[in-house]
Amino acid sequence: MNINDNSLILIVEDNDVDYETTIRAFKKSGLSNPVHRCVDGDEALDYLFGRSGASKRSSPLRPGLVLLDLNLPGTDGFQVLKEMKGEDMDARQAVPLKEIPVVVLTTSSDERDIHRCYRAGANSYIQKPVNFDGFVKAMERLKDYWFDVVMLPKADMAR
Repeated sequence: MNINDNSLILIVEDNDVDYETTIRAFKKSGLSNPVHRCVDGDEALDYLFGRSGASKRSSPLRPGLVLLDLNLPGTDGFQVLKEMKGEDMDARQAVPLKEIPVVVLTTSSDERDIHRCYRAGANSYIQKPVNFDGFVKAMERLKDYWFDVVMLPKADMAR
């Protein structure tokens, strides 16, 4: 199963300019999936774990892909990644959080950050491009890879 055009993309990004640039790059690259934004790590964890106040729905939509910034206020992106990838499935989940692909999208090019993220279970690590054209190219590649190439397990086969 590929991630499809209806799959929710969860963007965990505190910077409004970076978020808007990501959305503009999505549109320019032809990516039209629904998006949910969390502005800090605590909000992301509340959303992912379905904690009260995280969503107006009784159970939030499961993302097909998470774009995660590392440098967040409060709980940082690395801790969000560790909690997602260390989480076991419970009876209410169609897909355990650890099976949801996480792409770290951050300004850091520090090798220590890269190693830490992959060791914690990141599926990809992308340094944010410095200009819009570079951002569009990165989102086109992200779209091609995660939405057209990669095969992921079906939710009903997870149990």
